[in-house]
Amino acid sequence: MIRNALIVARRETRVLTHSLSFYIVIAAFLLITGFAFSSEVFVRMQANMGTMFNTVPTVYLFFIPAITMSLISREKNAGTFELLATLPLDDTEIVLGKFLAALQLVVTALMFTLIQLVTIVLLGHNVDFGPILCGYLGLIMLGGVYCAVGIFASSLTDNQIIAFITGFLILFVFFIISRFMHLAPVELLNVVQYISALHHLERMTRGVLDTRDFLYFITLTVLFLRLAIIALESRKWK
Repeated sequence: MIRNALIVARRETRVLTHSLSFYIVIAAFLLITGFAFSSEVFVRMQANMGTMFNTVPTVYLFFIPAITMSLISREKNAGTFELLATLPLDDTEIVLGKFLAALQLVVTALMFTLIQLVTIVLLGHNVDFGPILCGYLGLIMLGGVYCAVGIFASSLTDNQIIAFITGFLILFVFFIISRFMHLAPVELLNVVQYISALHHLERMTRGVLDTRDFLYFITLTVLFLRLAIIALESRKWK
């Protein structure tokens, strides 16, 4: 299974990296995160990775659906998905391969933000690498959840715009729920906190490694990948 998934991942990576829109999205991601960081350095005279960790989840809302919206819907629209399905690949391998390709590109974009860490070191600031490494791990795991959601949205339609909007709306729910946490009844506060993706990310950016946070991200990733597989398998029931 893994071998076939990696073959699909390599194919999708080639397709995405040969698309001009992909480089536009990557450039926008780096410009926004770079602008937020430089504003802290030159306006507030502060240099830390907290700004980047706070900015990336918001940018993810647009960045990841833009990457994933075409992964399956493009194939459906062009009529090539059925051709792909005739190969010795099952739906699980196809979905997993597309997920790995999307996650690889998200990780690549994140690696470019390391220039901010290098800048902090060159400015002579003391750097606590523990929370930074945990923060990057959190961003990668959050990116995994968002990629899974985006692929699920893409599996529901052959229209890339609809896939983008659907993915964005699902992600927005996980994103915005933390903003209304203070409005939740006391008896539901723990439940709302656990549902909030930002709550788990914030714990990791503080350097806290808790199995509950890992379980949250892994469970959501597996859940939405499974939903994408079910959505693809449903075409066989018609």
